[in-house]
Amino acid sequence: MHYITVALRRTPARLLLRAWACVIVSACWGFPSIAQSTSEATSATGAHGVRATHILGFADARKKANGTLSIQAETLQFQSSGNPVVEVRIASVQDVVVGEMSKQVGGLPMTMGKAAAPYGGGRVLSLFAHRKYDGLAVQYADADGGIHGAIFQMHKGEGELLRKELVAKGARVSETATHAARQRTAEATNESK
Repeated sequence: MHYITVALRRTPARLLLRAWACVIVSACWGFPSIAQSTSEATSATGAHGVRATHILGFADARKKANGTLSIQAETLQFQSSGNPVVEVRIASVQDVVVGEMSKQVGGLPMTMGKAAAPYGGGRVLSLFAHRKYDGLAVQYADADGGIHGAIFQMHKGEGELLRKELVAKGARVSETATHAARQRTAEATNESK
C-alpha cells in the first residue's frame, strides 16, 4: 500500500513533465513543417516577378537586399524598395545555375527547445529545423566584355522556373549545368519508384 501512495504522489509531476515535453515537441515539429511548405508559382516572372534576396553580384544593388527579380522584355531586372532598378541584358547572360540552399529556422526558441530535449532529442529536432531555398547564380558579360556574376536566393521551386524562362528568352547555359539538371531529375525519378 505504501508503494501505491508513492506512485500517486509522483504522477502529477510526471504528467506535467510529459505535457511540457509534448508542447515543446509539437512546437518544434509544427513550425518547420509550416516553414517548409512551398507553393508552386504558376508563373515565375512576368509583370510581378519573384521575391528574391540579392546575395551579391549586381554592382548597384546592396548585398542581402530583398526585392523583386523579374524578366522584362530583353532584360533581367532586380528592384529593391526605394532603389533604382538594376538590370542585365539577357543576351549577355553566359550561364545560369540553380542550386539548393538550407537555412536553420526557429531562432532562440528552437535553440532552447533543442537544448531542453532529453536523450539527445535536440539532434533530431535539428533535422527538421531547416528551411530550403533555391539559389540562382547568373554569370553575365558587361558592355566592356568583363565577366561578372550575381547570386540570388528565392523560395524553393522558383529558381528552376526562372532559369527555364531565361533559357527560353536566349540566355546561354553551360553543358555542365544542363547535365546536372538532368541528373537531378533522374535521381528524383529513381527515388520515387
